[in-house]
Amino acid sequence: MLKNELPKFSADYQDKINSYIRWQDAQLSLLGRVILFKAVEQIYNCEPHSKEIMLTKYNKPYFKDDPVQFNISHSGEIVICALCEGSQVGIDIEMISDIQIDDFRWQMTENEWSKIISSSKRMESFFDYWTQKEAVIKTHGHGLSISLKTFEILDDTAVLNKQNFFLKEIKIDEKYKCYIALDVDIGPLSIRKI
Repeated sequence: MLKNELPKFSADYQDKINSYIRWQDAQLSLLGRVILFKAVEQIYNCEPHSKEIMLTKYNKPYFKDDPVQFNISHSGEIVICALCEGSQVGIDIEMISDIQIDDFRWQMTENEWSKIISSSKRMESFFDYWTQKEAVIKTHGHGLSISLKTFEILDDTAVLNKQNFFLKEIKIDEKYKCYIALDVDIGPLSIRKI
């Protein structure tokens, strides 16, 4: 895929992809961009390569002079992309893996941590919170400059810097957790496989 798809993108993006040490990371990042452009082409019926992707000062990508917002995430063998008009959007997917969740305690509020450790499915509970928090900070747009402990996930909502965020789980595979977050209340989602 790298050989066939990469030349379709800007020189800066090609340099970024070629700078990855692991070919798997390069492949997944490129696949995310391919999915994004394919979705733009199908949903908005326009030439996606004519759209210029810019970065905010916090490195959140966006289309220049375009109301369509997007976000991409990948983990394991899955790449997912979310597009939205009229709202900021963030999405996170994580493969449920056997990690030392105690190493991440400092990223959770006391209430979240209590729910995680009292759960009969601790790993799943941890990844539920982790993907929700990641989706919120991606929607907010300041990324990892925000500590995950500074806000709490409660009933599929969060408040960060006095701004409300709304979350919805996307069930893809039993080995993964995936959440989408918007800064407007989430109604029915339109999910398309590309």
